[in-house]
Amino acid sequence: MQLYNNLSNNERADLIKKAGKDRLTISFYKYAKIGNPELLRNHLFIFWNSIDVLGRIYVAHEGINAQLSVPAENFNVFKAHLDTISFLEHVRLNIAIEQDMFSFLKLKVKVRNKIVADGLSDETFDVTDIGTHVDAEKFNELIEDENTVLVDMRNHYESEIGHFKNAVTPDVDTFRDSLDLIEDQLKEHKESKKLVMYCTGGIRCEKASAYYKHKGFKNVYQLEGGIINYARQVSTLGLENKFLGKNFVFDQRRAEKISDEVIAQCHQCGAPADIHVNCANEACHLLFIQCDSCKETMENCCSSSCMEINRLPYEQQKALRKGQGNSNDIFKKGRADHLPYKKDLRNIFETLQKQP
Repeated sequence: MQLYNNLSNNERADLIKKAGKDRLTISFYKYAKIGNPELLRNHLFIFWNSIDVLGRIYVAHEGINAQLSVPAENFNVFKAHLDTISFLEHVRLNIAIEQDMFSFLKLKVKVRNKIVADGLSDETFDVTDIGTHVDAEKFNELIEDENTVLVDMRNHYESEIGHFKNAVTPDVDTFRDSLDLIEDQLKEHKESKKLVMYCTGGIRCEKASAYYKHKGFKNVYQLEGGIINYARQVSTLGLENKFLGKNFVFDQRRAEKISDEVIAQCHQCGAPADIHVNCANEACHLLFIQCDSCKETMENCCSSSCMEINRLPYEQQKALRKGQGNSNDIFKKGRADHLPYKKDLRNIFETLQKQP
């Protein structure tokens, strides 16, 4: 039985284009005890592959984390199949606001140690003792409360292009970096403030809320379904949208617009911009924000040196990369020193420190 993709991205994109049928970009997660993640992985791959589901899915002993592209005509079949799996019955599905037929081009179901890299030892605290889930309406009320500390649980390159009004946006590269930083900076407010958290789809807040309750925070809340679900509720219920800019997403779209504001800037010239790109030089591939003007001038590259390399014949570029992996700079997500308008390091908690 084949449990891998046999089409390239280009071949898959051509098939999708020729089919001309709508697809839905969907995400979901569920913490649950899975005895045999590999068995579940195989089961999901076989069925999802048969109904043309694409995406990136992580399965671990602690649960599942999935981002998918599902043919609209197969959605009911897809949902019915999920409901046959006991811990996934009636699981909340976050359906993207902006749809893209090409959001995913392969089906990758991988077994991992964890469904989110949090660096925590789950045996040291009760991961089921989570914070209070709130919907968009209650969330809007909470974040206007002067006794609330609103914290963005995403990484800096995500919050840079969009975040909630008055949110604390930790200047971190990974989720695991944010956990201890936030706990340390807010330790004096464990009993006096309401800790309200949000992330893309809710999965990071699920673990973080239990962790912070374990650390002694008395009033912990999390936005149910994250920004994705918030945007849909705001639209459906006619609520005030308190999110500014775009929501960073981990598929080919890179982001979806939640409001009209452009709150970020091109990392090369400083002009208003909020589109992340990867440097065209495959040996660099740095993720950064680039405006249309710089894209044309710099030929989709992050620097003059990368532009020179990218102009070389492909075989020569390949020879230069031989034996070399991408530098860790690729994971700095726009912090590279040659980007003059990269996000400045700053103390995001300075306003809290001034409060009584």
